[in-house]
Order: sequence, then C-alpha cells, then structure tokens
Amino acid sequence: MKDKTSIWLLSAYRSESHAAWADWLVDTFNHFQWFKLELPGRHFRWRIRGNPLSWIDKIPEETPDLIIATSMVDLATLKGLHPHLANIPCIYYFHENQFAYPTSKQQHGSIDPQMVQLYGALTANKLLFNSAYNRESFLQGIDRLLKILPDETPEKISSRLEAKSEILPVAITNIEPQKKQKPGLILWNHRWEYDKAPQVFADALFTLSKMKVEFNLILLGERPAKKPDALLRIEKALGNKIIINEKVSKQVYREYLSLSSIVVSTAIHEFQGLSMLEAVSAGAVPVVPDDLCYREQYADMYRYRANDSDALAEKLFCYLHNMPEVPDVSFWYETSLKEKWHNVLLNI
Repeated sequence: MKDKTSIWLLSAYRSESHAAWADWLVDTFNHFQWFKLELPGRHFRWRIRGNPLSWIDKIPEETPDLIIATSMVDLATLKGLHPHLANIPCIYYFHENQFAYPTSKQQHGSIDPQMVQLYGALTANKLLFNSAYNRESFLQGIDRLLKILPDETPEKISSRLEAKSEILPVAITNIEPQKKQKPGLILWNHRWEYDKAPQVFADALFTLSKMKVEFNLILLGERPAKKPDALLRIEKALGNKIIINEKVSKQVYREYLSLSSIVVSTAIHEFQGLSMLEAVSAGAVPVVPDDLCYREQYADMYRYRANDSDALAEKLFCYLHNMPEVPDVSFWYETSLKEKWHNVLLNI
C-alpha cells in the first residue's frame, strides 16, 4: 500500500520559467511522491508534437494517482499509447496557449500545436491557466478555429472546457527592495527576441534621450548568439548610460532588480509576465503595454498604448519626473499561492 500520493509531472519544454515552476512544485510539496519527465526547451515544433514518441520507453508501467502535464504535452496521444493511464486523473497546465502566440517570419505555419492543446484540454480532468487572459484567448481561439474548419465540428467545445478550468498563476519568490534604490534606473529583464518587441524599447529610449532627462539602463535577459539589431542600436547610441548589459546569475539578477526604479515591457505576447512581477516585487515601478495579461495585473496609470514607442517614451518621461507608487503584486507571491496549489493537487 502506498504511503504517499504519487504525482507524475510531465513538462515537454523545460525553458527557464517552466523549469522554475516544475522545480517549485516538487520542492514545495515534497510530501507527495513525484516522478518528473521533462524535455529540453528547444526545437519547439518537434517538442509539442513529438513528446509522446520521445517518452514512449520512459513511461513507467505502474500508475500514479495524478498526472499534471503542461500544455506542451500531447496528452491525448500519450494516454492512447499507454492504456494503463486511461483513467488516471489529469491536470493540464497552461503556461501559454498556441492560439495567442505570435509567430515570426521564420516559423512554419501549422495548426498542429493548436490541435495538440485542444485534444489535450479535452482529455484532461481539469485545466489550469496562469492568467485570465491566457484562458480567454485560448477559449476564443478554439471558437475561431472551429468556425474555419470545413465541417463536422461539435458545438459548445469552449463552454465544456471553460466549465473545468480555473486560474492559478505560477508563484513567484518576491525580492526585498533595497532601501537605497538608484533613481532614474530603467530595467529591461526580458529575452531579446521578436515576441518581446525590443525594437519598441529601443525607439522609446532614443526619443527619451532627446527629452533632456537623466536616466541609466540595466539590460539583462537572455540574448541570442547574434545580437539583435535593437540591442546593437542601444549599445551604439546610449552606451554611456548602460550600467550592465549581459545575462547574469540568478543571485546577481535579483540584486540588480532590487536596485532598479523602473521596469519596462514592450511584449507582444505575455501570459503571466513573471519577470515583470519579480521586478515589481523588488520595488520597481512597471511600465507595460495596455494589452495581454497586464490589464488584469496593473492599473491604467502603469500602462501605455501597446506597440507605441512614443507613448512609452512619454510615460517614462513622466515617471522620471514624478515616480508613482509601486503597485502591490503580493497576490502572485508563494505565500499567497502555496495553499491554492496544494488544494488543487489534493482535490482533483
């Protein structure tokens, strides 16, 4: 007889944020017996379609009490290939959804990722989303997809899925603000990739630099081997304002967040905005697009017109002259979410 509830955690794309979430669950709720299967966070199209094949010889013969799988997992195929899992209750966790994910020019267009998530959602007993925006865009995306398919599509699929869905964010570890924050220190702590729209950030900084206001820059976050044009332009034009410009260790990262007075996002996709929440917990005032998950997190005063570098520059100029209060983001702290996560894992 088992003395511990056994849970399988299946994550088909171990990127930085997915990894932090998975590790937090296992470490925080160590009274459960965990079995974790993960795949490296690369080759996205292969990962989302091929994970059942990658794991075909790694699935144990015994059965767990519960499976929690990310929405990158092809849960329907996985259960089909392993009939002993057919009746095991499953939670499907949406860090993101493929109906609201922007594609770059280099990506091949296909509805395969969307279909994986649709079938996975139908297979699961409970759906968890990290934000209301994530859930709403997923359900609306399903409705749009079913309308353009040729025929024989069922009705009220999104209603069925909504009925078994909840909002449960990824918990963040808050960062204690420094008593001596540096005024005028603007932070960028995102990946330097197309979905974070760094060119909007760069354009706003160039405009801001002409407004005769003092500021300095902390440029963190992952960057590709070939530096993006936006970063090169910032380095060339505003190099004298840059305090640091590299991806740093987690400890150093947290230290720089606690020194920053303003944190900026220009993202064109964001389902929870963990890096923004961390920076705000550390005492930085957010400047975010009036879009995506930010509308449910930050009041109007912290938002600017999305994809508008002039609006961003104007907002930054106002902040540098009259800094507003840091908003309360304690709802997303571990201390607030730990019990909610525990209850979900116990009561599926």
